[in-house]
Amino acid sequence: MSKILVIGSSNTDIIMRVPALPRPGETVIGSELRIVQGGKGANQAVTAARMGAETVFVACVGRDHFGNQAIRGYEADGIDTSFIKRSVMPTGIALIHIADNGENTIAINAGANKELREEHITEALFDEVDFLLIQLEIPSPTIIRAVELAHKMGVKTILNPAPARSLENLPFEKTFLFTPNEIEAEFYTGITVNSSETASLATEKLHEIGIPNVIITMGQKGAYCSLPAFKGMINGFSVEAVDTTAAGDVFNGALAVGMGIYENVRQAVIFAHAAAALSVKKLGAQPSIPTLDDVMDFLNQ
Repeated sequence: MSKILVIGSSNTDIIMRVPALPRPGETVIGSELRIVQGGKGANQAVTAARMGAETVFVACVGRDHFGNQAIRGYEADGIDTSFIKRSVMPTGIALIHIADNGENTIAINAGANKELREEHITEALFDEVDFLLIQLEIPSPTIIRAVELAHKMGVKTILNPAPARSLENLPFEKTFLFTPNEIEAEFYTGITVNSSETASLATEKLHEIGIPNVIITMGQKGAYCSLPAFKGMINGFSVEAVDTTAAGDVFNGALAVGMGIYENVRQAVIFAHAAAALSVKKLGAQPSIPTLDDVMDFLNQ
């Protein structure tokens, strides 16, 4: 089993269920309200840990109740939290509306996530690490420093470019794998991704800027892969969605683990698909993340 280093955001999610997502100027009456742990980095770290990988998480949370609660949760999942920083800024917050059809809208206040600085990323973090998993909810200099150090230390970087934003000065050629969804792929390439054909065109543009391996996730359609070992669509699983909030994070966390378990990239992607499919069947980000046993039982059905 691989050792995985996750560098990224830690948020507290305030979730409200609504019959339909509100339109601009519209007020809707919500029902269930939940306060749970989230953040793309945290979700991916929790996924990796629940999949059985030795997981180190680097983040920054506030010196507040939400920050204390987050660290207790990560420790309960067996994550190494010794490199998590504390800030006088409040812990990041995500306000989430979830419609009855499973669709969601999310607004984020970064808070303490903005205080995760490049000087916090040191060579010691990469000791005996197999994969670095990183996203874009933390400052750009921190991301660049992490990618460069991972490359120097021989660690494979999986860059999940979410949420989509400019990545100036990022050394793409030093990443191992780039995992946008179809919306993020369009942001970086200008190509509307809605089929395997358009996904193929988008991956070619991403290769042109130096990215060696690309997997574009496309929800229940599956994922389009462009790697030396395999090029093409790998179908996902069709399940009844309750909440899709963390599906992409779960896919990425499980993919990092799957690449350490399986020699075949197809099997690793199917493993990640299964974890993501299970996650959308429950409400909330981290409460919905399955365990390794859950995923293997699902795959063996």
